[in-house]
Amino acid sequence: MTTVYLNGAFVPASEAKISPMDRGFLFGDGIYEVIPSYGGRFVGFGPHIDRMHSGLAQLSIDPKLSLADWQHIADKLLADNRAELGDNLGVYFQVSRGTDTKRGHAFPANIAPTVFGFAFAIPSEPVADKAKATTYAVVTGQDLRWQRCHIKSTSLLGNVLHYQQSYSQGAQEILLFDKDGNLTEGAAVNVFIVKDGVIATPPLSHKLLPGITRQLLLAILAKHSSIKVEERDISEAEVLAADEIWLTSSSKEIAPVLYVNDKPVADGKVGDVWLTVQQLFSAHKFDY
Repeated sequence: MTTVYLNGAFVPASEAKISPMDRGFLFGDGIYEVIPSYGGRFVGFGPHIDRMHSGLAQLSIDPKLSLADWQHIADKLLADNRAELGDNLGVYFQVSRGTDTKRGHAFPANIAPTVFGFAFAIPSEPVADKAKATTYAVVTGQDLRWQRCHIKSTSLLGNVLHYQQSYSQGAQEILLFDKDGNLTEGAAVNVFIVKDGVIATPPLSHKLLPGITRQLLLAILAKHSSIKVEERDISEAEVLAADEIWLTSSSKEIAPVLYVNDKPVADGKVGDVWLTVQQLFSAHKFDY
């Protein structure tokens, strides 16, 4: 039986109970984070918590937990669950506004946030090997989500519907474009393209999540490589003409896309720039 964290206590998962009047259940009124760890070492723990605190502040939710508090909870979740789940674990944190006695849209006063965390097994960390890379086929579509995609809210229906759009077409992700035809992100990933050796990714805005893998990758490239990187608007035509396309997320790290709308990306093979960049990411991801 795995151990979870709920409102200040570590309890068996079967004993964790949350009220159906919780606003996370009724409204999706909350923030979440997923943080990967390998052999007990977290990737980007501080940046993940910083993003969660930013999202909570935008929702006016204060769980009154510091970075050190979150670190203690996460470390104990790893320690209590590694024997059963293995050495490669993700930690999921979710904070909702809490439970009220009635349902109403306005923020209720004087209720305590609900804080929940659990650990789950994840695959071994990706390696910089073209033959072992997990590759993706994607489709394209218009971004129909809300205008606050920079908040990592538990209200994920828009993302779920877009992911299902790709899944129903036999793909594993979708590349989304705004009303002006510019790339935003995927259903659960940020997106990079490569053309003539130059890496590009959309700039941060309300249209996309400030992904932690995206953040770490940009920092690593700036510090440890001379590869040119651009944060700018990227048209659909540029995406379709790219030499390489990557999906980034905490679970995928840097994943090559080989097909878009059933058509190959360039020669349909994992690219050389991906190999170089994945090598750098693997070498430095624990620095953050």
